[in-house]
Amino acid sequence: MVDIFSNRGEGRCNRAEDTVTVIEAPCRSDLLIELVRKLKPQVVVTGIAHFEVVTSAAFVNLLSATQDVGSRLFLDISEHLELSNLPNSNGVLKYLAGNTLPSHAAILCGLVKNQVYSDLEVAFAISEDAAVCKALSQTIEILEGHTSVISQHYYGCLLHELLAFQIGDQHAQQERQPAEVTPQKIIGFSNSALTTLEEAEFFVPELKDCSVIHMDLDRSFLSVPSAVKASIFESFVRQNITDSEADVRSSIEKLVGNNYGLPGDDCPDIAESSYRKEIVYGSSCLALFNKLIICCVQEQGTFFFPMGTNGHYVAAAKFMNAKTLTIPTNVESGFKIEPMALDAALEDAIENNNVFRPWVYISGPTINPSGFLYSDNEIKDLVSVCAHRSARVVIDTSFSGLEFQTDGWSRWNLSTLSYDICLCSTLTYFMLGELSLQLTASGLDFGFLICSKPPNVELSFGSLSQPHKTLKYAFRKLLGLKNEWDGHFSSPFYSLIMEQQDKAQEWFEQVQKADKGKFSNIIMEQREKLKKRANKLTKTLESCGWDVVGGDGGTSMLAKPTAYISRSFKIDGFEGELDGCNIREAVLRSTGLCISSSKWTGIPDYCRFSFALESSEFERAMDCIIRFRELVLGEEQGSI
Repeated sequence: MVDIFSNRGEGRCNRAEDTVTVIEAPCRSDLLIELVRKLKPQVVVTGIAHFEVVTSAAFVNLLSATQDVGSRLFLDISEHLELSNLPNSNGVLKYLAGNTLPSHAAILCGLVKNQVYSDLEVAFAISEDAAVCKALSQTIEILEGHTSVISQHYYGCLLHELLAFQIGDQHAQQERQPAEVTPQKIIGFSNSALTTLEEAEFFVPELKDCSVIHMDLDRSFLSVPSAVKASIFESFVRQNITDSEADVRSSIEKLVGNNYGLPGDDCPDIAESSYRKEIVYGSSCLALFNKLIICCVQEQGTFFFPMGTNGHYVAAAKFMNAKTLTIPTNVESGFKIEPMALDAALEDAIENNNVFRPWVYISGPTINPSGFLYSDNEIKDLVSVCAHRSARVVIDTSFSGLEFQTDGWSRWNLSTLSYDICLCSTLTYFMLGELSLQLTASGLDFGFLICSKPPNVELSFGSLSQPHKTLKYAFRKLLGLKNEWDGHFSSPFYSLIMEQQDKAQEWFEQVQKADKGKFSNIIMEQREKLKKRANKLTKTLESCGWDVVGGDGGTSMLAKPTAYISRSFKIDGFEGELDGCNIREAVLRSTGLCISSSKWTGIPDYCRFSFALESSEFERAMDCIIRFRELVLGEEQGSI
């Protein structure tokens, strides 16, 4: 359970008092209300009995009782919302139709009683308190990541269709009654949770004169190639997809084998070791990473992050109350982990900080956010150190696959290393991956996790939200194109589709003819585009007073605002001396460009710029960087 609330009163939270006590309560409202009045809990999470949901009386009594004692109420109505037929009477929905929901209460609902699309996994929360809505949405973002754009649209269309036939007699919309003011004694949000969310830099102030340009996101907004669009479109119009058609295991094994030399289960050496790797799928890589954090917390481990790690990952670990330590890095090495520094950090932690189970996070081959690359020898040296110190290793490849400067770089070949790990009882490795970046499928998210020793994580992944079968089918097609062993479209199902969709088949065939065998060219084009973007961004930043740490791949780079530090700056909504932390807000309020500050990167004074933007947005971003120079420095830096 993640506690985002503080002790009653002023919203303060003591580390020693972070323990959450959970009491199982009855579902009958009268018994629950009696328990609430006696125990005065800070948070009540409950459902409602079937015989009580017909009217609003039980819900109203729950609202009143929890408000009287200052408890937050989260009511789960998942069992009472059917999307397969005309809805039965629902007292909670009746109440919401005529009344504003009090600020201390929120409604939770998972579409579990969905007989039409049984594999549709989606849930929602209803709250009319702005602070609660903001905290819940940011909590989901830090633990699960963004829901992919195409999934949002897909679910929206399905829900619209499912709800359309439920709308019977239309009643005139009644005026909703305002809610009673909730007393101030209600439990607030903990300082630790609010601080962590602030460090994740989700907050973007509203700008009056311009829209925000996001160079602070870990997503690609580059144009999607036609071959990729075809596979995505086919998966969404396809009906009755079988399990075998949505099985991506062998495709992922081939992908990591081609890219990193990681052998599959059919490798003789691996088969002899009696360890069959487990591959877990998730709606995002971040969701899978947070399950690993739970594993670490459950075994009282400590997560080691190199200085200069993706800020969302570090914030997620802190949010889950995991113990974290930092591995020192430096700008001279491109913020890579050096074996001696890793060994020293682990040795010191084990001897002086009572660390018994270290977990080491490594982003590679492409390091996020610096964009530098670990070579084959470098990653093997790091894993060897971890083996010597009995540390678990999390290798995050989710930002790799688009390396654009590879002269002198040795690709990974983990074939022998994988076998050694299987035989080493003191070492467990996890490989995180994200398919959308490598397959140039922006708008889609699909994460995977390869576990070298599955028993270590089985209990922690039970509640993981799985990708929809449609997405599995789409990514299997895309992996087939990339792996060059299934680079053609299957089309027998089209005879069963409506007449309007015959045109789609013709389009598929044209795309197949145009792009067959050229998927590798698509990847090369994306890499070349990113290389040009990186070069232009570097030139622009350097001419505007930034010291750039140029990388060799990925979609982001780091830069230090050397010419701006300690400069006084004032604009609407901001005033002060600029530094690596507040320069984010200064740039945003003055130009509309949003970057990640040094608070996010974890490196003093270094900010992160993501450059995989849509073409026109990227050009606007360059103009914003120049405009900020003019506002702060005038023409001191000269022209570009």
